[in-house]
Amino acid sequence: MPMFDRFMDDDKKQADQATAEPAAAPAADGESDACRKVKAIIEELRPFLQADGGDIEFVDMKDSVVYVRLVGSCIGCPSSTMTLKAGVEMRICEAVPEVKSVEMA
Repeated sequence: MPMFDRFMDDDKKQADQATAEPAAAPAADGESDACRKVKAIIEELRPFLQADGGDIEFVDMKDSVVYVRLVGSCIGCPSSTMTLKAGVEMRICEAVPEVKSVEMA
């Protein structure tokens, strides 16, 4: 049986290597990893806002604060603050711990 343990260890190593996240390469334009993650999450959330006639745009990220712009039917909507804080901000802060808040630009 010890012979098979070695093969199992090799399989486990290969599986661990395959599932490990690759090291993030620095972006050519100087964009931080956190900023790229935020933009990806905004793209993930965009269809939900578009389904109601709105949209969201990434504006900037400074000092752990993300600035976005809600557009379309989100402008003037009484629920836009709730969408921003309870939806967008919660999802971004959950996925990107460096972000402390999401604000309207």
